[in-house]
Amino acid sequence: MNVAGPLAEDMVCDGDPSWLLCETGYELLRESTFETRFAVSNGFLGLRGGLAAHLGACRTIPPRFYVAGLFDTPTPDSVIPELVPAPDWTQVSILLPDGPLMRSPDRSSRALTLDMRRGALFMDARQTCNAPLEVRLRSLRLVSLDARAIGMQVIDLRIDSGVSDLSFEAASGPTDFELAPERAELDLKAWRTWRSGQSLAIASAASLEVDGVERQPVERGDLTWAWRWTAQPGQVVTFRRIVAVTRHHATDVHAGARARRELAAARTIGWRGILARHEAAWAERWRCSDIQVGGDPAAQAALRFAIFHLNGAANPDDPHVSVAARALTGDDYRGHVFWDTEIFLVPFYALTWPEAARTLLMYRFRSLDAARAKAVRMGWRGALYAWESADTGAEVTPPQTVGPDRKILDILCGSQEQHISADVAYATWQYWQATEDEAFLREAGAEIILETARFWASRATLEADGLRHIRGVIGPDEYHERVDDNAFTNVMARWNIARGLDIAVLLRERWPDTWERLARSLDLGEPELVQWREAAETIATSFDPATGLYEQFAGFSALEAVDLNAYAGRSVPMDVVLGRERTQRAQVIKQADVVALLALLPEAFPSASGGTNFNHYEQRCGHGSSLSRVMHGLAAARLGRPEAALGYFHQSAAIDLADTHVAIGGGIHIAALGGLWLMAIFGFAGLSLGANGLAFDPRLPASWHGLDFRVQWRKRDLAVALDGKNRELRVTLDRGDPMTVFAGGTAFVIAMDGPLVVRLPIDG
Repeated sequence: MNVAGPLAEDMVCDGDPSWLLCETGYELLRESTFETRFAVSNGFLGLRGGLAAHLGACRTIPPRFYVAGLFDTPTPDSVIPELVPAPDWTQVSILLPDGPLMRSPDRSSRALTLDMRRGALFMDARQTCNAPLEVRLRSLRLVSLDARAIGMQVIDLRIDSGVSDLSFEAASGPTDFELAPERAELDLKAWRTWRSGQSLAIASAASLEVDGVERQPVERGDLTWAWRWTAQPGQVVTFRRIVAVTRHHATDVHAGARARRELAAARTIGWRGILARHEAAWAERWRCSDIQVGGDPAAQAALRFAIFHLNGAANPDDPHVSVAARALTGDDYRGHVFWDTEIFLVPFYALTWPEAARTLLMYRFRSLDAARAKAVRMGWRGALYAWESADTGAEVTPPQTVGPDRKILDILCGSQEQHISADVAYATWQYWQATEDEAFLREAGAEIILETARFWASRATLEADGLRHIRGVIGPDEYHERVDDNAFTNVMARWNIARGLDIAVLLRERWPDTWERLARSLDLGEPELVQWREAAETIATSFDPATGLYEQFAGFSALEAVDLNAYAGRSVPMDVVLGRERTQRAQVIKQADVVALLALLPEAFPSASGGTNFNHYEQRCGHGSSLSRVMHGLAAARLGRPEAALGYFHQSAAIDLADTHVAIGGGIHIAALGGLWLMAIFGFAGLSLGANGLAFDPRLPASWHGLDFRVQWRKRDLAVALDGKNRELRVTLDRGDPMTVFAGGTAFVIAMDGPLVVRLPIDG
């Protein structure tokens, strides 16, 4: 489509489909899926990929625009905070005298293109019959990665034929989540949440040109504009809107002042300046995080999609927020934060964007008091993090839900799924390994690890058999509740305590003043550390040396065996197929549990027991969670089974990119997308982090001819290239001091004077 408007030279079409996500046509029942898949976000603002203008059909869900950290409870009786959808600032109506211009468009012409390289969403549509005007419409929208408060919308409308009066109206729509209005002016509106007391402000400027000549609106209201004129053949109409959005943690009598300042700065550089800076910010993110796969175009496209959303989910400037289970792309899970962030996302950020990883962990540090309070309420010491958290870090897991049979079910995860504390500690330690960020460790990270270690030392109870048991928990496999000695929980707890002891030694040796301060403020002395050592040595792990198996939890092996192959092709989870009660009595696993432990702590599996456990539990897993297959894929790759891992990779990618697995109207599965990166880098490339350097043990699938990526390691930038055909590993140090790299078990020292090239047996 050749529109001679301002978008013509800025459109996509760089010729590389791995950078583009495209859909043509319009289907009402799939529109919510498109809105999720084509969402754009910058860690502060999230904008779903809704229609740029009315296309003559009812919407299945209202438009959604999200502001990170804007939480409130929906009713006075509710106790569960939810992410508040903010007013949609993209609304446009193009009207003929008798109704909408696009009420009968050629729906087959509607094309959505997400340019992931540039971080922008484009839409094309046209109307060629059954209307007084034949028109073509093209739109651009983005939320700036350079200035996160800024959103921008540009619409080009070309009149191909016909003459008619035309009205172009732009508005900021209402939200179905009630907000209390605070301020309303022509260029600014401000609201506050009713119960949490947060403030939201949107400042906006808009303009419309016809054939390059700006027209003044005939009507103005609060963030609304209307223009009217007689459309003629050949006219090109250009609409531009810039918004600035700010959130305040408390009611602010000056709400909106910062939004106006942000808007003024954006208007100074203009819409092309906004676009240029936004694209430059995305170019830098891609420079640090892109992955190139040779030989598997589907895997390449999936990784680009995953990395696009991962880069758009985090905001390194705001430690008050974290990444929710659906990021800023949908309403599912109310915008709450789970273990997903620490286990599936932090590794990506720690190795490609350390500033973002640090901020996500600072969110956990800021909620440490809430974690301490939860532990005390439940009768333990230390820090027990919320299974679901929002802005304050308090436990916000809903107490009940409605089951598939429409019965009310109690949700026990908030009290029993306690591995979250070890998960937070795991991510904190992993970030420390990757960055050696001394300031973070001394100011925040050490306290997180010490307080979570203290929790587990108090939680594991010494019993008559001489072992410490952790009873009444839920592991990652949420089909089984109130279980004793869940292997994942217990081994992670033991690991957490051991890292707490390591931190105590490290602080004493390197920063004794920090240790004295922390030991005093936490009332942590040598007698308690002795108890920790004993606890770590005596926690029951259920590992049987005779079989090489971890029992998933006490009594799991006595449950009913179910052949999951008999249910192949099912479209619903196994707990729906079997019923909740039978599932709880069966060896049917919701998601990777012992396999997740294998993926995170492979050193906890001696000799060949890793493969033994994988074989045993893989056939018992129903994959009732989007997190499950990525853990299986990571474990399989590390076990030297790249083809099996590749199957899990593509199945995980299909969750958000295909229409055959699950509905994604409620948002993308950001943890599964993080898992794709984990499988590629920690799995196929065989990367592992150690105290002395990075290690590589590549296991590329046969179809992957090459794998190129970049990582950051302790203020160093490295480029890694795996050549599957020539069985070659090339590591180039682009910035930083010389370092040690392990390849095939051999240590090499690399410096900026030249790449390391190693011939390796890369199994395929």
